[in-house]
Amino acid sequence: MSALKRGLIVSCQAVKGEPLYGYGIMHLFAKAAKAGGAQGIRALYEDVDSIKEEVNLPVIGLVKECYDDSEIYITPTKAEVDKLLGTKCDVICMDATLRSRPGGISLKELYEYARSNAGGREIMADVSTIEEAINADELGFDYISTTMRGYTPYTKQYSIPDVDFVAECKAKVKNAKVIAEGGVFEVSHMEAISKVNPYAVVVGSAITRPSVITERLLGALKLED
Repeated sequence: MSALKRGLIVSCQAVKGEPLYGYGIMHLFAKAAKAGGAQGIRALYEDVDSIKEEVNLPVIGLVKECYDDSEIYITPTKAEVDKLLGTKCDVICMDATLRSRPGGISLKELYEYARSNAGGREIMADVSTIEEAINADELGFDYISTTMRGYTPYTKQYSIPDVDFVAECKAKVKNAKVIAEGGVFEVSHMEAISKVNPYAVVVGSAITRPSVITERLLGALKLED
């Protein structure tokens, strides 16, 4: 049985430099998300346990850590996997792009390490291309999310949400459940993605980043003296 149910997953994250970082309130965002009907939460490892105590929802855990020798920062090495193993997360999430990883570790090696130590947890791949999605599927990931589309150097030309990419993943991924993530801000985006019928949809900034929401709405405000 899958840890994640079909529906909306809300990403409740605040990273360094953001107004809400360091206040330990992501569990309250998760509580509000559940009240609105969310079926799951995506969160940084340091917030996983407080969220699990607050809401009875599956949590996708990840670690954001930057290294000098790699562009990958979402659960990039075994050290970050170990941090997630020390939490109550239901799903371990990692960058599954085909870029070089810190210390030269391969994605296959990291995946196998996570799988052998997961203790029943499922594993999610964040990808940006169909080649990466197929590779992650062949490795055995339980979920493949389109999170990195538009955020890798070779996919910056694509606007998000890239509904066509979600559709292509669904068509070519044989075993993993495909999750749409990235750039979902409008009801129209959700309606378009619904037609593709992914397993679930992750929304973050449009729900849990007030400063981003404020800036976006302010950009559309045109007042005249």
